Amino acid sequence: MSTALVVEDSMTDMQILMGCLQQGGITVLSAQTGEEAFTAVARQRPDVIVLDVVLPGCSGFEVCRELKANDETCDIPIVICSTKGGEMDKFWGMKQGADAYLTKPIDQEEFVRTVKNLIKR
Repeated sequence: MSTALVVEDSMTDMQILMGCLQQGGITVLSAQTGEEAFTAVARQRPDVIVLDVVLPGCSGFEVCRELKANDETCDIPIVICSTKGGEMDKFWGMKQGADAYLTKPIDQEEFVRTVKNLIKR
């Protein structure tokens, strides 16, 4: 079974994202900060990471950039899922190495489809 790490500081958004993935048959790990995300990835390598941009401490963009720069984690697909939906935000997210960028509120079917497609790659 595939595993996703959801990095989200809003408990409401966390529950929505985790629920969608679990209904899609994906095991879900969670983190609320960038630092927790790095610890979770080191403990159990996920098949995909779902990442909010606005996080306490380091931003999702920083987390994405650092994971993509590390040889051990550079091939883990990252989906940025954020309320920051401007063209520059999307451009910047993809520039940091994100494999997909979805804006909140998410389309739940599109979200699960995007995650599953990245896992298959």
